[in-house]
Amino acid sequence: MISSADFSRRLIAWQRRHGRHHLPWQVREPYRVWLSEIMLQQTQVATVLDYYPRFMAAFPNVQALAAAPQAAVLSLWPGMGYYSRARDSSTAAPLLAAGLIGRSPS
Repeated sequence: MISSADFSRRLIAWQRRHGRHHLPWQVREPYRVWLSEIMLQQTQVATVLDYYPRFMAAFPNVQALAAAPQAAVLSLWPGMGYYSRARDSSTAAPLLAAGLIGRSPS
């Protein structure tokens, strides 16, 4: 049986060789990663690749998303489906920005 540490090492090596390395959310900026995780739920990467740049242009940081009316957030979501994700991100952003729901992952 393979050990947990060996499995992790092998998985990381595989990702470095064969994984996607061109995705715009593969950064160390928690907001961009958080937003991509929301967008990628139940949605294909190819679809998110079309929407993500527009969303980031409109809401480049959590403060911008927090300040935006929910209607503005929803207006960039058509075609992505599962609108609750857009509503939930709009609701969570002011809480994140104010530090009311803990620290975002870093």
